[in-house]
Amino acid sequence: MNLSLSHPHSHFLLLLFFFFFTILTHHSLTVTSTTCHVDDETGLLGFKSSITADPSGILSSWKPGSDCCTWSGITCLFGSRVTSLSLMGQSSKPNSFLSGPISPSLSKVKFLDGLYLQNLRNISGPFPDFLFGLPELKFIYIENNKLSGRIPGSIGNLTGLSALSLSGNQFSGPIPSSISQLTGLTQLNLGGNRLTGPIPNGIQKLKNLTLFSLDRNQLSGSIPDFFGSFSELRILRLSHNKFIGKIPASISALAPKLIYLELAQTGLNGQIPQFLGNFKTLDKLNLSRNNFSGVVPRSFANLTKIFNLDLSRNYLIDPFPNMSVKGIESLDLSYNKFHLGEIPKWATSSPIIYSLKLARCGIKLRLEDWKPSHTYFYDFIDLSENEISGSAIGLLNMTDYLVGFWASRNKLKFNLESLRIVERLKYLDLSRNEVFGKVPNGVSKLERLNVSYNHLCGKLPVTNFSASAFLGNDCLCGSPLAPCKSIA
Repeated sequence: MNLSLSHPHSHFLLLLFFFFFTILTHHSLTVTSTTCHVDDETGLLGFKSSITADPSGILSSWKPGSDCCTWSGITCLFGSRVTSLSLMGQSSKPNSFLSGPISPSLSKVKFLDGLYLQNLRNISGPFPDFLFGLPELKFIYIENNKLSGRIPGSIGNLTGLSALSLSGNQFSGPIPSSISQLTGLTQLNLGGNRLTGPIPNGIQKLKNLTLFSLDRNQLSGSIPDFFGSFSELRILRLSHNKFIGKIPASISALAPKLIYLELAQTGLNGQIPQFLGNFKTLDKLNLSRNNFSGVVPRSFANLTKIFNLDLSRNYLIDPFPNMSVKGIESLDLSYNKFHLGEIPKWATSSPIIYSLKLARCGIKLRLEDWKPSHTYFYDFIDLSENEISGSAIGLLNMTDYLVGFWASRNKLKFNLESLRIVERLKYLDLSRNEVFGKVPNGVSKLERLNVSYNHLCGKLPVTNFSASAFLGNDCLCGSPLAPCKSIA
């Protein structure tokens, strides 16, 4: 057909051509956008049918005959083939969960490259074997559910994986050695399960890891000295296990890029190694609840970018290094053998600090003499078991966001009635001080309170606290203590 504009009917023919082309194109797009592949629809509806409870309607848009590419949590590519299933519960909403197993009908969704079932809480059953039959699968995030049993030894067959996260489930038994075959992994997260035994040495073959997390398990033995293999590692979490020995020397190789190092409550001992002072990109360091002894290395003065430092509950001794931190967010040095004398100036001057915990740190001062640069955003302050005198009123009445204040076993002396109980305050411990006056009505809003062994007097407000919160005062009365004596 000659559609030259010189032909007398050219404009008509062009218009006719584009008219039919537009109709055909629109029809094609309409068919494509309202129809998903029958295998994908069948597989997804099979998954839905296995769910026994969905109180918040997470799957309410999954209706037979409708386009499954428009369903909640579904992503389609490659000519309307389902490539991603992503369902997430909301921890702030108690009814935002799904109950039931992961149906093997999902094996029909052959183009699935990402399975994300996160914070759904009640998804149960064993590791889903049908995943081995999905050739495009690259990302598995089945987190904070109730999967149980052993992680299968055949996990090493999923060689196309880039990320494997099974955190927050109930898997037990050892970590399969075959996991070392997943050399394409950039993220491996098996935290928050019930895994036992040692960390397999073969994991050192996973040279592309940026995240490696095995925290909150029951793993044992020494931490392997294989970290020189992980040149890209940013996050290392091994806290809350049952290891023995010292911090492996090869962790020093992670200094250029590591951001989070979490080794809390691991059973490690010895001295904190000097090389940790070389981790100049470190954001968070948590070595709490171990058996570390000796001094904190002077090299810690190099950690100028650290935001979160927790060395609490060890056997560390003076002197504590003079840090050059530009702005720390949270600091916990509690329950060591420090005699700091004062609250560190680099913490006092931080404009972004929200949590300061220095219990039993040998601090001697009048609280009025402590002049933090910013108090407005403090969430948590723990100064328990020191030699702090004076009044807490000036400090506490300037903190609108305070959640918890602990100052037991000090020498604080002030009128409790002058305390402003802010809306967010939940925890208050002023026990074993010299606080006087009456207990204000505002304490009834708190979740935990301890004002025992002070010099308080008068009738108690109505609360749900036990008698132990008020014992040992001068003349408190009323429930839960003895009734007040009536004046004749």
